[in-house]
This record gives sequence, C-alpha cells and structure tokens, in this order.
Amino acid sequence: PLNGPKWEVMRPSRNRRWGHPTMIALIEKLSRDAAADGWPGLLVGDISQPRGGPMLTGHASHQIGLDADIWLTPMPDRKLSLEQRENMSATLLVDEKTHLVKDALWAPEHTRLLKRAASYAEVERILVNPGIKKKLCDTVKGDRGWLRKVRPFWGHDYHFHIRIGCQPGSPKCKAQENTAPGDGCDQSLAWWFTEEPWRPNKNPDRPKARDLMTMASLPAACQAVLDGPDPASAEAVTYYGDGVPVAAAPVLTKAPSPARASASGAAALPATANAYAETPEIGIPLPRPRPGG
Repeated sequence: PLNGPKWEVMRPSRNRRWGHPTMIALIEKLSRDAAADGWPGLLVGDISQPRGGPMLTGHASHQIGLDADIWLTPMPDRKLSLEQRENMSATLLVDEKTHLVKDALWAPEHTRLLKRAASYAEVERILVNPGIKKKLCDTVKGDRGWLRKVRPFWGHDYHFHIRIGCQPGSPKCKAQENTAPGDGCDQSLAWWFTEEPWRPNKNPDRPKARDLMTMASLPAACQAVLDGPDPASAEAVTYYGDGVPVAAAPVLTKAPSPARASASGAAALPATANAYAETPEIGIPLPRPRPGG
C-alpha cells in the first residue's frame, strides 16, 4: 500500500512499489524497528515493477523484487500529498566535490537506521555512497561487524539500497558472491577517494556495466509473465499488512509511467532498456535526475 503506520511510498506514479513478499515484509519490519530506534518513518523509493523486468529509466537492478531503495530523509510528521510525493526532493547528504558527508546533515539516527537494516539475516548488501560508508567507518564504535554488509557504490547519496538473497522456490535465482571479510574500511574504500573512480572515460580499469537487458534476452519464465493476462488492478487488491486488511490506494490518473508501460508487453520497451547499474562491484552511473527522482 502507499501508506503504512511508519512508511509512505514516494514517486507513486512510477508504480514501482512491488516486491517479493519477503522484501515487503522486511520493509514493514524495518519501519517498525527503526521507529523504535528513533527514526520517524520510512520514505520508500523504488522496489520493482508489478511484473518485474527491466525499466525504461533508473535501474539495471530492481528487476526481480529483491531490491528496495529507502530514502535517508526521515518521514515528515504529516501525511504527504500525492503531489508532494511526486515532487519533493530528497536531502543530498554528500558533497559532490569532496565526496564526503555533509556533517551538518548527518545525525546518529542515520547510523542507527543503517545498522538496523543490516541486522536482518535476509539482507545481503546495503549500498550507500562512498562518503556515507566513510562516515560510518570513522564514527561507529563497538560492534562493527554489520559494516561488512554496507558497501560503497556510485550514487546513493540520498538513499540506501537494500538487497536480499535468493528466496525459497526460486531455483534459477543465482546468488551473489559473498562480501569480502572485514568491515570494508580498508584500501577498497580508500580507492573511492582517489581520482580514478570519478573519471570513467579515462580509466579502463573502472568496472564496466553489465550487458544491458533486452526483451530478447529475458529468461523464458519472465517472458511468460509478460505475455500473460493483466493482473488485477491495484484498486481491486486488498493487502494484509501485519494480518490487517488495508484497501489499496487508487492508481494515480496521470500519463502512463515507464513502469506501467514496460509491464504491458514486449512492444512497450525499446530494444535496450535504460540501465543504471546498482549491482555491487559493476556498473557505471547515468547522470542523476532530481534528488529522489
């Protein structure tokens, strides 16, 4: 649903608030636990499209419901209107020139939120901006084991990216490699504060983006989903969050979003889907749109 006791979905016209049941349950659990830690509530960004698959804009991952973006801006103490959710900019926590966190904007609550997200066994990785990773490395005391899951990556200066592992009943899902031993506060992090990562056109060693997903390269199981009948409308869905039925909010009556268009069949996508590689250790970013966009 668009709203919960401790969360609100941002950019709802994208229709990217769909995920594996384990991911949806995880976000709800994080919203409750983070509130107990002092975080007012989650502003939820992209998860996946209704039928998954490649998106016209924004991501190379987020295709199978195992990824979710959570804003690092706390939920306001008032309910946001749909217009505000479409246009409100997120808070950029990192200086684009120094790649360091803006100290005036960073709070202990940010650390507690990320630690809580990393505490769940289902979570394999949390992607953050290198500056945020450095801030954690410099300030976290005591238990630092959870920092291993927090990985630096391009972008992610206004949100963090949660990735869970392959789920039961998905025999063809391929697990990622394990993260490297240690807390990640080592030479691999120091590399991000050299000139090399930020000069992709001059650095042949920078990781290349994975092959862009095309409709022709979709797995047969995905193509079968796209070719199937339309799912029930959002208006007809009743969602049982925490065992309590909640009527789904109506879909916005705006121009079709890229997410909706791509879910309606192969002809709706171009030969190559736009890619923003958020997959760990690979990929190059496209120019960032409006914060939170």
